Amino acid sequence: MLTAPAPPALSEIDYQVFDVLVPQDHHLHQVVAFIDFERFRPMLSDCYSATMGRPSIDPVLMLKFMYLRFHYRLSDRQVMERSKTDIAFRWFLGLGMNEHLPNHTNGTHFRQRIGPERFEHVFQELVALAREHGLVNDRLRLKDATHIFAAAADVRPLQLAAQVRDLLLQSAQPFFADWVREQRLMVETLRQATVELPDQERLARRIEQLRDMTVKLRELAVSLPAAMESDGKRRRLQRALAVAAKLLEDHADPKAGDRLASAFDHEARIGKHGDFYVGFMVDMAMDPDSEIITCLNVLPANGAEAADALTLIHTEEAAQGNDVEGISIDGAGYNGPVLRELTDPAGLNLDVTVPPPQVAERKTFGPERFSLTVLETGQGEVTCPNGQTTRQRERIDSDAGYKYIFKPGHCCGCPLRTECLQNPASKKGRTVIKNDYEPEYQKVHEKAKTPEYQETRRTHPKVERKLGELARHHDLRHAKYRGLDKVQSQALLTALVVNVKRIVKLLTQKVSGAARTDAVRAELAPT
Repeated sequence: MLTAPAPPALSEIDYQVFDVLVPQDHHLHQVVAFIDFERFRPMLSDCYSATMGRPSIDPVLMLKFMYLRFHYRLSDRQVMERSKTDIAFRWFLGLGMNEHLPNHTNGTHFRQRIGPERFEHVFQELVALAREHGLVNDRLRLKDATHIFAAAADVRPLQLAAQVRDLLLQSAQPFFADWVREQRLMVETLRQATVELPDQERLARRIEQLRDMTVKLRELAVSLPAAMESDGKRRRLQRALAVAAKLLEDHADPKAGDRLASAFDHEARIGKHGDFYVGFMVDMAMDPDSEIITCLNVLPANGAEAADALTLIHTEEAAQGNDVEGISIDGAGYNGPVLRELTDPAGLNLDVTVPPPQVAERKTFGPERFSLTVLETGQGEVTCPNGQTTRQRERIDSDAGYKYIFKPGHCCGCPLRTECLQNPASKKGRTVIKNDYEPEYQKVHEKAKTPEYQETRRTHPKVERKLGELARHHDLRHAKYRGLDKVQSQALLTALVVNVKRIVKLLTQKVSGAARTDAVRAELAPT
């Protein structure tokens, strides 16, 4: 139950101690001077009941605890312990020397109650504060991503199958103890029977056993009372069944790209950042002028980084009501469908800066030398430099264009044969791929020749340094929790801390500059 915030119960001695022991240039003094945490109260209070439940801990106070936790790289337990003795912490929290602190478990309850959606609102409210001070410019966004290691081990397929099986049996234990006992005996029998077999054969046997377990457990779960739907143990059982189903689905389709990587964090995925890793990806957009993060998102490690540029810009513009003019993306942005949507005049209409891939110099005619004409029937017709045409085509594997095929008769005796075919002696005709997104790619190559492109690319490393600050200085490289939503909350709180630091620095410089200007004017004023 949400209660009205009580005024700080500080004694005269508390004020005296704070004045003596917390210097005016302390970072937390600067934070309080420029950041009014009360402006976040409405979006935090929204998830508390006004009439039901036990009296709550002030949500703004808990947000301040989260700020200290993520700024100083502490755990929930550590931030509470340090707040007992750190005078600067107590001053920042508005707690007197004799006031009791919340239990460290309240940090977990607070994050779960608020959730990533409301933390996103708090984050965007901080960006709005920066905009009110004139710090954020809409001319350009720098976008980049980096990796987050999941709080789970990278295991081999045989170990993963065993983990999923054990998870399934543990979740079933409270409901079907006798059945679980039988299954554990069967697991031990299978282990002994296959101990000398190759790993692939052992894996196949374990998957078959897991499939039988899953089918039977689904049948048993149907008999559970409907009143248990909201029970935590019932939810764990359903979650374990979903994880088992995902693993079985992966093994049924070995070529599936989105594969389960961990039984303990079933939303983590395998990605590649130098080496392969299990975890997530944090993607963000930043204003290059103020170096303030304007939007942030967490994806599975194999997530669509390029397409997330659309999510970032849409999210920021929906929250701030602004109109971003341009975006700079690294090589991942060289993606036809994404480029088309980003530059659509009826949509985002952004000026996109993307480095084009390095292409080896061709010794023969490139696809650009072949003109494409779309006929009234919708059929495409390609004309070669010698004037020959073809309508014979087939869709390429990536489904991003057509491969047009010239018959051998078109190329036989052609005076441009040696300039067109890599092997002029071949009896086959030329094939040409015309990409659906060729106009978008052509714009990227044309822009790469402009001074504006060079200037934007010179500023792009700023976002890489900002990601480094999040990952190294505030430990966003490692997920503290399991599950995409919880890691999203961790990333948003970390970005909130980094933005507060940047806003405080910029506003401090602004105030210092104004004070120096006033001092000069006073000296020059006639007496």
